[in-house]
Amino acid sequence: MVESPTGCFYHLIISLSPLLGAEGSGTGFMLLVPPLGPEGGTGPFKNTPRDPFPNGPPGRSRENTCGFASWGSSASSGRARLRAAVSFLWEARPLIGIQDGSDHAIRSKNVMLSLSWIAIGGWKEEVRECLGRGNNDDEMGGPPYDCLANPLGAIRLTFDKAVAAGSDPTSFGGKDWGAVDLFRGFLFDQGGLSQVPILNDKTVHYLQPNTLVRFRGMIQDMLGNELYSGAYKDGAIWRTNKYSDAFQYPPEGISPDIRIWERQLFYCVPVPGQNAWADDLGVDTPIMDLAFQHREKRRRVEGEADDEMNMQISENGVGGSPVAKKMREAGQTSKCSHSEEPMSESCFSPFKEPNAQDHSLSCLVKIYNSSESEVKLNDVFEFIGVLTFDHDHQGNVSEMDELADDFCEDVSTQFPAAKVPRLHCLVHRKLLYQDFLSSPSQMELTSHVVKNVRQGLLGYLSGILGDDGLAAHFLLLHLLSKVHARVDSFAVGKLSLNLTGFNKESASIFVSQLTDAIRNLLPFTQSMSLTVENLNAASLSPRKDYVTNRLITGILQVPDNSHLFIDETLLDVGTLNSVGVDNVRVLKDLIESQKVMYDFKYYKMQVPADIQMLVLSEGKSNILPADLVVPFRPSSVVCNQAVPKEALEAWRWYLASLRALSHSIDPEMQKVVENDLVTARQSNRNLGSQEFSRLLTMGRLMSLSYGETSLSLEHWQLVKELERLRLERLQ
Repeated sequence: MVESPTGCFYHLIISLSPLLGAEGSGTGFMLLVPPLGPEGGTGPFKNTPRDPFPNGPPGRSRENTCGFASWGSSASSGRARLRAAVSFLWEARPLIGIQDGSDHAIRSKNVMLSLSWIAIGGWKEEVRECLGRGNNDDEMGGPPYDCLANPLGAIRLTFDKAVAAGSDPTSFGGKDWGAVDLFRGFLFDQGGLSQVPILNDKTVHYLQPNTLVRFRGMIQDMLGNELYSGAYKDGAIWRTNKYSDAFQYPPEGISPDIRIWERQLFYCVPVPGQNAWADDLGVDTPIMDLAFQHREKRRRVEGEADDEMNMQISENGVGGSPVAKKMREAGQTSKCSHSEEPMSESCFSPFKEPNAQDHSLSCLVKIYNSSESEVKLNDVFEFIGVLTFDHDHQGNVSEMDELADDFCEDVSTQFPAAKVPRLHCLVHRKLLYQDFLSSPSQMELTSHVVKNVRQGLLGYLSGILGDDGLAAHFLLLHLLSKVHARVDSFAVGKLSLNLTGFNKESASIFVSQLTDAIRNLLPFTQSMSLTVENLNAASLSPRKDYVTNRLITGILQVPDNSHLFIDETLLDVGTLNSVGVDNVRVLKDLIESQKVMYDFKYYKMQVPADIQMLVLSEGKSNILPADLVVPFRPSSVVCNQAVPKEALEAWRWYLASLRALSHSIDPEMQKVVENDLVTARQSNRNLGSQEFSRLLTMGRLMSLSYGETSLSLEHWQLVKELERLRLERLQ
């Protein structure tokens, strides 16, 4: 029994000694908790589980359990006692605040628990195994892994099992040994995905390092490959560093048994232009529990003295983490200790890109076992893996860590660990348009349902546009459009729209209404005011910075299925500089060929894109030649009205589901369309292949708007009628 500076007595329930045998030689793992009686203790520990050894270990009195006593005459017996004791603590962890990790201390008014890993040969791994398994091993019931709270423990156990089964770590080459299958089963077969907290700017202050998280974002930069020490031999036992930032080596130093593996690095950002309704997935599920736990923890630590870090249990006791020791030696105190805001113990401060949205959080994702063609620039992914961020990671580099500098490029300068969290990806999946719907719809794509939803959405768009039904029909087709094929330099399926006839008065009314309406319907939207000043100053194209070896993002670096709203009604006479001229060229290339120019300093490259473009202007835009030019003819002014949530969700489902449908034209309808196009060409010699392609695209989109995957004669007639009315307005 020892007394802490807070006056609370602690009971050493387990310690290891050289008497455990050669395998357990060296004392090093100590667990300290308040003394518990046979019935479970009093005060805050009144309901804790019973002490598994109320009378002390077999053959010894309770008083003799303090100090370094043998709990068995053999290593196997000692191992069993160790597992039982750790199992007891695992059951009590919600009450005593136990955390997995190395040199981690948790303090409050009534309890202090400290874990310390010291090299003790095979016994260190036994303790880690017990904590990794929770209260389970072959002799205990329950789940064998805690994939959420201790993913690294599960990963290392699968590694140990693979080696024990006869697999040779020298032949792994960084490939998976069963860990990915374990997590896929947990996430998708056992329904664990909904339990994994989402990493974003709101949740980063509550998430703990080395836990399982998921991050949704766009790949903004591909940083190449990184070499790392994937496996090493510690005596006769193989260890792994995979899925972690730590570089661990055998005590004797670098050996030829170290295996160097490779992983891919991606700099990911929240999806540019992602609207709030598409960004609230999961925030109110697991993360609310984390926020509650954080507030409860703050209540427990209120009133503690600033010098509590100096707490020492005894001369031979555990004195806290190495970080705390360094701060004590330097006379520093934590800057987070008395913050009124909910911040993590690491004082995490998100890293900001030049064009990033407010409150955005970027992430450095490290992917294993993935082909280079599987992940592409500007793709949107959900990454599920182990979260790491550490202020002291870069400043606490041992001599052994110098090996990392020899094999991999240091990205800490560009992406400091204190600002850009690392995610070691176990599972990743490319996200589709439908994945951003706030809740799965129970509606089915039946003709009746689609027709009703279409009618409601068309009425909504018509009201936003001042009861201009023709403009509403074209806007609906525009919102359903996407690039589904490329023929040479032509993007098949695009349908850009230019609404004309706006003046400053009408623009002040309808521009904001239309912008809000599109934001409420589509997950990714961007808006841009086209003025001489903006053109001369904006950074539209991404560019390569060879000094930092970074791709600097631009406004037009957005994922596919994005929508760009351009207000040209504010454009006045002025002079464009070289930047403005380049920006005009970039916008023109985008609307014509759906390609964005990337500037690599020594050369420029056009990258394919799929961005819906809507232009509002006074007359036909000379800068942005849209596929459709529709004069705007409002007959009324209707202010924005509240739309029921159910209606918005139905319209979002409608747009997402119909855009994903495939489409074809039957041979009989092909002949009808060909004959109509020939007749149109005979009456107007100015019609070319682009006009014919646009009419076919309109026919395809008209069919899709009714939930049909094949063009019918009725829908083709509707397209021809819309085109006739449009041409009448243009005259």
